[in-house]
Amino acid sequence: MNAPEASVHRRSALRAGAGAALTGALAAGCTDGHGAADTSTKTSAETPADAPGQATGKSDAGARPPVPRPAPTPHRFPGQPVQIEHGPRNRPRVALTFHGQGDPAIARAVLAEAERAHVRITVLAVGSWLDEHPDMARRILDGGHDLGNHTQSHVDISAMGEAAAYSEITGCAQRLRRLTGSIGTWFRPSRSRHATPLVQRLARRAGYPHVLSYDVDSLDFTSPGAAAVTRKIAGEIRNGSVVSLHFGYADTVAALPVLLTEIDRRQLRAVTTTELLT
Repeated sequence: MNAPEASVHRRSALRAGAGAALTGALAAGCTDGHGAADTSTKTSAETPADAPGQATGKSDAGARPPVPRPAPTPHRFPGQPVQIEHGPRNRPRVALTFHGQGDPAIARAVLAEAERAHVRITVLAVGSWLDEHPDMARRILDGGHDLGNHTQSHVDISAMGEAAAYSEITGCAQRLRRLTGSIGTWFRPSRSRHATPLVQRLARRAGYPHVLSYDVDSLDFTSPGAAAVTRKIAGEIRNGSVVSLHFGYADTVAALPVLLTEIDRRQLRAVTTTELLT
C-alpha cells in the first residue's frame, strides 16, 4: 500500500489522465445482449483453429525485421473447473477483464489508464474488431496484458448450432494466431455470462482448456455513468474476483481512476487472469 501522500498524487494523476484520454472519444463498441453485432467476416467451421499463421512483417533492404515477443498460449489450471468464474478467495488479487470491441481510441485510453497505474488487464477480443484494427492485438500484448478470444462476430453463440458456434470460436482464434502467433490465452462466449456444455466442448476442441466467465458484472455497457460503474464493482469485488468490463464506453475510462484507487485502498492487486490463477 502506498504512503498517503503518494496515494493522493496517484489519484490526481489518474484523474488527469482520464480526462485527457476521453477528449474527443465517442462511446461505441461491444455489448452483451445489446446492440447489433458485426457479422461482416465469416469463417468456415471446417477450418481448424490451429491453422498456421501468416507472416505479416516486412524488412527494409535485407534487414531482419524485429522479432516480437512470443504471445502466450492457453494454460490448463489443474483443480480449476472448465468454466472459471473467479480465482482463489484466499489471495488479495482481482482480474479486470474487458470485452474487446468498439472505438480503438477508447480502447487505447483504457490501456493507458491501466498502465499508468501499473495494472495489467485481460482483453477478450472480437475477431471482426481485430480485422478492422489489427494493430490492437500487438498493442495489448506489448502492454503486458492477457489477450483472448470473444468469438468472431459477437453473436449469441449459445443460440447457434454446433458448426456455426465452432466457426465463431475458430474464426477469432485464426485472427489471433495470424496477428500474434497464438490463439490467445482465454475464450469467453459472446452475449452470455456462461458457456453452455456444447460451447464448452467446442472451446476445448479449438484449444482452450477453460472458458472464462466472471463473478462481477460492471454493467458498463448500459452507460450508467462513471460513478455507477465504480459503485457496482466496488459493492461486489473481493479476493479472487473476475470483473466484466468493456472497451468502447467512455464511462469505463472515466471510472477507472477511482476504481483503481478503491482497489488499492482495499489492499487488492489487479492482475491478468493468468496471474490470478497462477
